[in-house]
Amino acid sequence: MLEITPDMWDWLSLEWFELSTFRSYDWVYPLALYALPVIPLLFILKSILRRNTRLKLDMALFQGRSGWQWSSLLRFVPRLVLMLFTMLVLVALARPQRVSEQLELTSEGIDIVVVLDVSGSMELQDIKPTRLEAAKEVALNFIDGRVQDRIGMVVFAGDAYSLAPLTTDYDLLRESINTIHYGIIQNDGTAIGSALAVAINRMRDSSSKSKVIILISDGENTAGSLDPELAAQLAYGYGIKLYTIGIGKDGQVAYDRDGTGQILYVETQMDETSLRQIASIGEGQFFRADSRDALQQIFQHINKLEKTEIIESRFRDTQDYYQVYLKWALVLLLFWMLLKNTFIANVLED
Repeated sequence: MLEITPDMWDWLSLEWFELSTFRSYDWVYPLALYALPVIPLLFILKSILRRNTRLKLDMALFQGRSGWQWSSLLRFVPRLVLMLFTMLVLVALARPQRVSEQLELTSEGIDIVVVLDVSGSMELQDIKPTRLEAAKEVALNFIDGRVQDRIGMVVFAGDAYSLAPLTTDYDLLRESINTIHYGIIQNDGTAIGSALAVAINRMRDSSSKSKVIILISDGENTAGSLDPELAAQLAYGYGIKLYTIGIGKDGQVAYDRDGTGQILYVETQMDETSLRQIASIGEGQFFRADSRDALQQIFQHINKLEKTEIIESRFRDTQDYYQVYLKWALVLLLFWMLLKNTFIANVLED
């Protein structure tokens, strides 16, 4: 048994003819709407031509003028109904519809561990304000550019510690980076191998499709019990890619002033060969950053190399509403046919 629901009669609502309703539509064939103003003009033109070509019969009537009767206006009703019918058909032909689009983004993030040297030499000011502060600032900018990646933080000097686990909580990461300062690790030195081992330990059980370690250091390996090249081989075995960044300049670098105001210099030398070898074993790249801008550009380059792939899926739900206007047109057509068979269609003109 057919059940009649209120939705079946929803098309009878006059809301379908409100201007706001028409503005909410997407029109498949909007050119049909441009014909709407033409319809009344055609009916007016037809009436004028019909008036001029209609046969007239001379009749003798009583003296005086006949009075105007409101009933004479009824003869325009069928024409008006037919005109509205035609206009509704045009609206239906324009095919009004509403489209709701849902965008779904899916991504398989990358696991990244930033390994930062915090030894005493990072206090040197050949990169303003200091090597360490410049590295922290660039690391913060790097985090801002990532999407759905898990990022961790390892700091090292003579010893290495995990400062932040792999996480997508970037606010937590920023807080952790901001807490980094000189002396955070009491045992001074440069334990690159140990730092890599801590980072690898964080990532070895990761199921991410891409795992990356970014090592930032300004010196040679002087502490720790693990050789950096052996650590790089372990990273390779776990499918971890290694990027190494040598920060700072070689030679004499100003680091402080004495009591008389004289600038004190210290001799620095980076073990570039070892950092290159580590990156080569880890199938990554070595970069040299001797300025703040260079360091920024290096991180931007790594950001492009290790870009998270974002899959964009769009779902379109299209709902047509031309049936509403066809139903109204059908009602008007039936009404017009009814009027043609009544006295209204035969009312005498003045």
